[in-house]
Amino acid sequence: MSHIPILFEDGEALVINKPSGLPIERPRRGGASLEDHFEELKLGFQRAPMPVHRIDTDTSGCLLLARNAKALKRFAKAFEERLVEKRYLGVLSGVPADSEGTIELSLSKISSAEKGWRMIAAKKGKPSITHWRVLAEHGGHTLVEFRPETGRTHQIRVHCQAGLNLPLLGDPVYGNGKGAPRTMLHAAALTVPRTGKPPIDAAAPLPRDFAALGFADG
Repeated sequence: MSHIPILFEDGEALVINKPSGLPIERPRRGGASLEDHFEELKLGFQRAPMPVHRIDTDTSGCLLLARNAKALKRFAKAFEERLVEKRYLGVLSGVPADSEGTIELSLSKISSAEKGWRMIAAKKGKPSITHWRVLAEHGGHTLVEFRPETGRTHQIRVHCQAGLNLPLLGDPVYGNGKGAPRTMLHAAALTVPRTGKPPIDAAAPLPRDFAALGFADG
């Protein structure tokens, strides 16, 4: 069982650097998940920590875990009230026309027997906002910083595809799945404000598969 890097730790919170390919919840078909690491993540506590939010299985980087039920409730409320600052890095399968901007597209879930479920941009969907800026270009690909205001399912992935007309490299759902072994998205940093305490502040280094595409840490 591989060790999960810990980016932040105190009495009520952990932030881990989740590896890409590791689902947070056990897949229906079985297989490895973050649950396999709960014992090692107790770090002397009696209870296993609990994920406060979700990031996709393919997505690497910062994931906040609460070490008790009260903290879980407070942190979840901070996410709901959009108080949490999130910074993602992604690699686009092309070069956008602009160097920065804001994407505002409402998102809705659709499903079909053939393709399963996915999110689409739809006027009647839930409002979602993502700020973005280009950090670097290399080999026809672009390293982009994303700062989502909202936390919708697949938000950044759909905003790239529908808002920038350039899906994330390697995305098999909103792109062609080519160019990278996974969807190239990384939760690079997370800041969670706390009343009467310093904020939870964590940053995850750029993964090796980003470096393999020619990008240094942004």
